[in-house]
Amino acid sequence: MKPKYSVVSPLARLYGPSLITGLLLALSFPDHNFFIFAWVGLVPLLITAYGSDTKQAFIKGFIAGLVFFTTTIYWISHSIHHYGHIPLILSLLLVVILCAYLALYVGAFAAIYSYCMKKTDLPAVFIAPVFWTTLEFLRSYLMTGFPWASLGYSQYSFLHFIQIADITGIYGISFLLVAINGAITDLVIMEKRKIEKPLYTLVPTISGLTLLCVSLVLVFSYGFYRLNQNRPLKDVRIAVVQGNIEQDAKWSPEYQNTVISIYKDLSRQASVHAPAMIVWPESALPFAFNYDKKLAEDLTAFQKELNAYLLTGSIMVKQPDPEKKILSPGSSNSAILLDRDGKLSYVYDKIHLVPFGEYVPLRGLLFFVDRLAYGIGEYIPGDTYLKATTPFGRFGTLICYEIIFPGMVRKFFTKGGDFIVTITNDAWFGRTKGPYQHFSMAVFRAIENRKPVIRAANTGISGLIDSNGRIQMASSLFERRYMILNAKTDSFMTFYTKFGDIFTYLSIISALFIIMKTKN
Repeated sequence: MKPKYSVVSPLARLYGPSLITGLLLALSFPDHNFFIFAWVGLVPLLITAYGSDTKQAFIKGFIAGLVFFTTTIYWISHSIHHYGHIPLILSLLLVVILCAYLALYVGAFAAIYSYCMKKTDLPAVFIAPVFWTTLEFLRSYLMTGFPWASLGYSQYSFLHFIQIADITGIYGISFLLVAINGAITDLVIMEKRKIEKPLYTLVPTISGLTLLCVSLVLVFSYGFYRLNQNRPLKDVRIAVVQGNIEQDAKWSPEYQNTVISIYKDLSRQASVHAPAMIVWPESALPFAFNYDKKLAEDLTAFQKELNAYLLTGSIMVKQPDPEKKILSPGSSNSAILLDRDGKLSYVYDKIHLVPFGEYVPLRGLLFFVDRLAYGIGEYIPGDTYLKATTPFGRFGTLICYEIIFPGMVRKFFTKGGDFIVTITNDAWFGRTKGPYQHFSMAVFRAIENRKPVIRAANTGISGLIDSNGRIQMASSLFERRYMILNAKTDSFMTFYTKFGDIFTYLSIISALFIIMKTKN
């Protein structure tokens, strides 16, 4: 008599490990925060992919990736549905399509890993991390780039483990995690490999396990050193204002004065504490600063009362070029800085725009699609990594999405700097995991560049992260408040800031070497 579930059971055995991997990885990220799951989460996939042919390994990896990404970035559908006015079913479908694209990288990883494990005697502790890191890096740049949910971000609260990011960047943390998963896998499949390959030698496996153990000792030792290092720091008091303005109402003409009044009232309260600078979130001004002269003059007059610099997000309408005599189309998503005298001393135009949020790629082909963000005309990107210079230090301003790109953030500080400011409007995410994930990624920008991060978000999370990645203060979601942040600026120049993703490039070279080895 056949088992009752004879059809289901083989499928569960075949794809169950992929499902487990996807769920374990998802649970390691905010706001679940079971970061230890990332240390073992890939093991089920690595074991089952080893026992599969290349095609089957790809399918298993794809399923693991699809489960991981859909349970991690499902919240994108909230923005598309609520603010893009796209039907719920269609918004969910669009997110699934995005997740399927991202899952291709995990599928490719599993296929290449399976192929190389069969073609060489190299252990998983060598093979898995170099290919995962290579593909994770490619995902950060291809198709405009989407490095959200890079594996290393799951460790944002494990400070002793992640200090090495000031050398390797976030990708080095991902590398270590996958190496640990690979080492566990090697121990599980060791006997099977010996049976399948009579001439198989344990030397590479033992060497890999030894090297990993030594590396982990060095990583934790380095983390302990950095967390207890005394670097020359300077105190600066900065206030951030979390206006908690409803996304649907902030651009309504009848609500304009209310928005401005909210920010003014909170800033007056904050100014009592004598901050050097007050920071408002991304697009806090419900008008274009260089377009609506009356409102701009009113803001400037108010600014002079504060006796503090004011950094705020604003739309900036692009003006005709007097030399070329042409009109620059659209507007920019910008950060502007007013000094204590109300003079405009710094303007940074957002460089990395959000696809479909701030511009529509392939506009000619996708003429029927509109972007989500409000603006005058089409948003256009800036092209200069501009820092602000003030009596209390030099800083770069990252607007929203930009903070998740490590290679971009470091470009602001290759010639020095003291702290990072990031302004954002996470109202798009609602009460989902999105704001928690977004905030946690800023921890790595602080460590990579050894710069404290001051974050002002419209609906939260606002706060302060010190230059060692410690979260010093963090607001709750959807509360209207100001925060006084006593930051310590850090002028230290890290290896990562100077030289960028050299560690990742070495991983890519190693991946190419392994592929070449399989051809011999």
